[in-house]
Amino acid sequence: MIVRQFINWIRTASAGERAEATRALARAWLISDLSSDDRIAAEGALLMLLDDPSSLVRQAMAEAFARSTDAPAAIVQALSTDQPSVALPVLEHSPLLIDADLVDIVATGDGEVQCAIARRIVLPASVCAAIAEVGCAAAALELIENPYAELAPFSWDRIVERHGHLAAIREAMLVLEDLPAATRAALVAKLSDTLAQFVVARNWLSADRAERVVTEARDRSTINIAARSRGEEMQGLVHHLRATSQLTAGLILRALLSGNRELFDAALAELSDLPLARVSALLHDRGGASLHALLRRAGFPESTYAAFQVALDACHENGFVDSHDGAARLRRRMVERVLTHCETDRGATEPLLILLRRFATESAREEARLFCDELAAEETIVRYDLAAA
Repeated sequence: MIVRQFINWIRTASAGERAEATRALARAWLISDLSSDDRIAAEGALLMLLDDPSSLVRQAMAEAFARSTDAPAAIVQALSTDQPSVALPVLEHSPLLIDADLVDIVATGDGEVQCAIARRIVLPASVCAAIAEVGCAAAALELIENPYAELAPFSWDRIVERHGHLAAIREAMLVLEDLPAATRAALVAKLSDTLAQFVVARNWLSADRAERVVTEARDRSTINIAARSRGEEMQGLVHHLRATSQLTAGLILRALLSGNRELFDAALAELSDLPLARVSALLHDRGGASLHALLRRAGFPESTYAAFQVALDACHENGFVDSHDGAARLRRRMVERVLTHCETDRGATEPLLILLRRFATESAREEARLFCDELAAEETIVRYDLAAA
């Protein structure tokens, strides 16, 4: 009887009045002890109101049912495909929408709709993959900042591929401590490309000079990333570097001259298609024949063999370093030792010598910077002690 009166009343009520009445009827469905007949009648009235010409009515229903597990499934489904002002609360909060529904809505919805789904507390990998694949940049950013999103590695990579040129996306991803090393390296590469294009467009640097500068900066960043990577993450990083043509002799020599034996071993294993344990065992052979065979199998030019051999000998003598500091920057004594040897080696090519000279300059400047930082820190401590006294 009450529902019948409600239906008759809404025919002449204003949009605002209909919205408030609809909100009350939806709440009654959720919390009132309705009889079976009244519940059927109320559901019928609510279904009818899905066709109300005013979005205020449907929005009131969506807000009432958005977080409920007891809401009528058919009504929630209809509301989820309504216009954004109606659908957003349901898309963001409703536990009744299944993964397939959400994937389909991501594929057909606009940016506002995609953002609402990306903010859901429970967001499985399949839905995350859909947003990474077709979602707008704003939705990708919401996904990155959602701690409940189950992002698979390939979804991270897809976001980088589609939106990595945007500063907001890069910044949001790079602050994540658990970001895969390969994804972090891909972001660095995106940033390098963006910077190179910018300086060339402004005529600040020639294209060749810009490419060299950003390549060196990217390699330094890659070594920093590798210094914090271990095990499977290191192997994933090396595989990514090979797939993107970044696993060059110069990068691998930089890794060895930084004391990062794990990256060096993993890179040779990747390029030679041999098991990592086998490569590590061969590299402990001090005779040099095993290293040369590995380098040959990895496709390195013979002119680089001596540089790698001298660097590896220095690692064996001094003990390789795998701490964050020691494995992330060039070690000056090792670089100078390799450079001195190659300058007297007739087999060394000019490009190799140029690379080693750049390494020597970089390591010297880095060592000087660290020395000055230590002096400044000591001066601060002395001043603090004097003030305390």
